[in-house]
Order: sequence, then C-alpha cells, then structure tokens
Amino acid sequence: MAENAFKSGFVAVVGRPNVGKSTLMNALLGQKVAAVSSKPQTTRRRQLGILSEARGQIVFTDTPGLHEERNKLGELMNDEALAALEDADLILMVVDLDTLPGGEDRLLAERVSASRGERPLILALNKTDLVDPLLKAKRQDAYLELVDAAQPLSISAAQGAGLGDLLDALFAALPEGEAFFPEEQVTDLAERQIAADLIREAALNLLRDEVPHGIAVRIDEYIERDESGAKIEATIFVERESHKGIVIGQAGQMVKEIGTAARKEIERMSGRKVFLRLRVKVRPGWRDNDAVLDRFGFQKRGGA
Repeated sequence: MAENAFKSGFVAVVGRPNVGKSTLMNALLGQKVAAVSSKPQTTRRRQLGILSEARGQIVFTDTPGLHEERNKLGELMNDEALAALEDADLILMVVDLDTLPGGEDRLLAERVSASRGERPLILALNKTDLVDPLLKAKRQDAYLELVDAAQPLSISAAQGAGLGDLLDALFAALPEGEAFFPEEQVTDLAERQIAADLIREAALNLLRDEVPHGIAVRIDEYIERDESGAKIEATIFVERESHKGIVIGQAGQMVKEIGTAARKEIERMSGRKVFLRLRVKVRPGWRDNDAVLDRFGFQKRGGA
C-alpha cells in the first residue's frame, strides 16, 4: 500500500437505540446533518454523512437503533440497519459505556457477527465521560465479550473526546480508493428531508414520553423564495386524537414551541431564514399501515 494513499469507504454506524450514533456522526462531520434527541429511535432511516479530508473520504451510514420490533415501522427500521451492515466496508459499533450490555446490545452483536465476515469492526465505547473510572475496565470487557476481534476506543461524542483517535483508526482500516462524492457534499438527504427530521426532533424534545413514537412529519410545501429564505409547510401526524391535543397544546402553545425550535435548527442547517407553518392531523395506526408507511417514505429493501 502506497504511503499517504487516499482512503475511502462506507462505514456502518450501528448500535441499539439512544447510544449516540447520530450525535457521533454530527460531531465527526463538524456540523449537524442528523436529528438528535434524548428519546430512543429518533433515527428512523439510513442517512449518509460524508467526511472529506486530504487523506481520504469516509461515508458514514447512520442507522436506526436495532431494537425489539413491535410494529411494521420497527421492522422497516431494523431492515434499514441490517442493510447498512451488508453494504459497509467497515463496521463502527457504538455502545453506551454508562450501562452494562442489555438484550438489544446482544441482539445487535449477534446480527453483526452473522453478517460481518472479514470486515474490520471498531467498537466505540461512547459516553465515557459519564462513567465512574473504576467501572470503565469492567464495562469495556463486558462489551468486548459480545463481539470478536473488535478494536475498542473510548469516546464521548457529546464532549468530543477521543474523536481524533477514532478517525485515525477508521482511516487506517479503510481500503485505498477514489472519493465517492464531491468534496463539498456532506449528506445524501435533500434539505426538505432533513427539515422533516428536525421538526420531529423538536417534537421529541418537547413532548411527553407517551406521544413521540407515534409522530411522523410530512413536508407539504418547500418553496425557495430566494437566496436568503424559504417557506416550509408541514404536517405532524399522530396516532390518537388525544395526542393531537397534546401536540397542539393549550391555545396552540405547544405546536408554536415545536415550530420555533424546529425553525431555528432548520435555519442553522440551511444558513438562511425560514418561514415554517405546522399543522397536526390524526392518522390512526399508521406505524402498522403499509400504504401509509410507503407514503411517509418507509420502504422495504428492494421497493415498497
């Protein structure tokens, strides 16, 4: 292999829900392209994050957290994560070092081991800043027991600790190759798709626990007014009439707060002013409705 050769490849970022995969990808890219909240299953589909440097290009594939399926949406989300594993040159398994491995960690490890083959695996021990130093070694050993021949690296995606070492390890493990994407491109999603995720992110951050998992967002209108602004109209779908009232809030206060928080994130992402209008509708049982899932953009591998 030539010295200073250009490296490139796809890195599947996998882990159970809420271990910090999207936070990590945003931190590695140095900008926010993926929605983040404290609620599990914030990420519902694969999203690419493209990092271009002089030494190479890493194409991160952020994935939904692998979890026990309870509906058709959950099946499709797990399908997305497993598809990313199949397409990757390298697997980056993210775990939460602040807790011991649980059932979903073991499920993920089994799936990774079954599909990994000879591909390298890096184990990112995230949230290391939250762990009692006396427990770190024990926790690390517990996760290393789940996967064979993994290279462990302690990081904190939220604090930025250990990310330089992680990038060095990723570049070292990738093959030589040409760039897959233009240097200036950072994700495969259009702004309207990212906007929908950021609206849902705002709802997840502001609403009570019983509501968020039944929420979907559809962008109804995305109009570029000029170089400095855009007009967005979107619908927030919920599964129950009672949840509609919670999302709207007293005198419309909650949906206004969601809109304000989402607008700020969309403006930060796009670099221009945004006019955002939200409406709320009820779509009972949408997470188990194939036709609705298809309209919302959730499709089985190989088609609808």
